[in-house]
Amino acid sequence: MNGPTTPTTPPADAVLPDRSPLAPAPGTLIGSHYDECFGCGPQHPQGLQLTAVAGEHLDVTAQFTVKQAHQGGPGLAHGGVLVSAMDETLGTLNWLLGAPAVTGRLETDFVRPVPVDSVLHIHARVTGVHGRKVYSAAEGRIDGPEGPVAIRAQALFVQVKLEHFTTHGRPEDVQKVLDDPDQIKRARAFEVNP
Repeated sequence: MNGPTTPTTPPADAVLPDRSPLAPAPGTLIGSHYDECFGCGPQHPQGLQLTAVAGEHLDVTAQFTVKQAHQGGPGLAHGGVLVSAMDETLGTLNWLLGAPAVTGRLETDFVRPVPVDSVLHIHARVTGVHGRKVYSAAEGRIDGPEGPVAIRAQALFVQVKLEHFTTHGRPEDVQKVLDDPDQIKRARAFEVNP
């Protein structure tokens, strides 16, 4: 790996594991893990409503359309919103590993401005796993999946158990999910990167 070693750089003895047998098939749309998630939730009115597709290996592609509500400077995406899109996409990689995880660290480089009404095309991949730590990297491009790079990120995720969410989440929201009769929807709400 080129560049300096950082907390998001996998250690030398990290491995690239096999995809989980429960991972979505390559080319499959990875649905929202929680309807009200800011990153992927279809019911969050100001959210990113990011969509992600499972790749062939330990990778995903995602798209996010920058709306007027996402701007910082006039006509440009807010940097924090772009970081959220990268975090959401990197978190989606954990579906391929079959283990829930939360963001431990996220490092971001802004390369070029992203105008409102642009579609950010993100490609993310697992770069290594060491114990409960999942290392990953992503690039976001504008003007198409092969367009110029606008943002890069490297992340460290930490695999957690269900208790992480039920202990630390706002009780009324946790209860709402637990009371949902749709068992699949209930399980998915706690699976990836809240």
